[in-house]
Amino acid sequence: PTIVLAAVSQSGRTIDHASAELQNDPTIVLAAVNQNGCALQYASVELKRHDPTIVLAAVSQSGFALQYASAELKNDSSIVLAAVSQNGCALQYASAERKNDPTIVLAAVSQNWRALEYASAELQNDPTIVLAAVSQNGDALSYASAELQNDPTIVLAAVSTNGRALEHASAELQNGGLVAHIRSTLKKFN
Repeated sequence: PTIVLAAVSQSGRTIDHASAELQNDPTIVLAAVNQNGCALQYASVELKRHDPTIVLAAVSQSGFALQYASAELKNDSSIVLAAVSQNGCALQYASAERKNDPTIVLAAVSQNWRALEYASAELQNDPTIVLAAVSQNGDALSYASAELQNDPTIVLAAVSTNGRALEHASAELQNGGLVAHIRSTLKKFN
């Protein structure tokens, strides 16, 4: 075990060359995932299913390691939150329940606007979450609900960060509705 421990401490993915017994050893696997979270794929099914400490360490190092976790742990709030905080797009590997959790989805889109693509339809229609995403990059508007693609406040925020986001706005706002909204808003300040 000493040689394998030294190897995985240097390169976590070398655990794929270890014996099945060592791939089930929590100390060896923890060292591997601390070095490279995606080494979780080589851990025993037993550890991926029943050891949240190892899975949490893996997703904290690489959010994409969530794809190798058991279905049960893909539904664990603390594990999914750690994963999306490290890489927002890890949301794609979360359970449907977690993709509909506002706290987790907001953390995901705050880390990476592209995570909005993986949010539930309900949260793609949540103004707070969509605004957080489009404030980073207006292209996130392409993942927003049709209703929010027709919301002047959301679309204005989107085009403020990326003018090309107008292509994802509703036809009404593309055809001058956004300009009318801006003029109306400016009149309130005069």
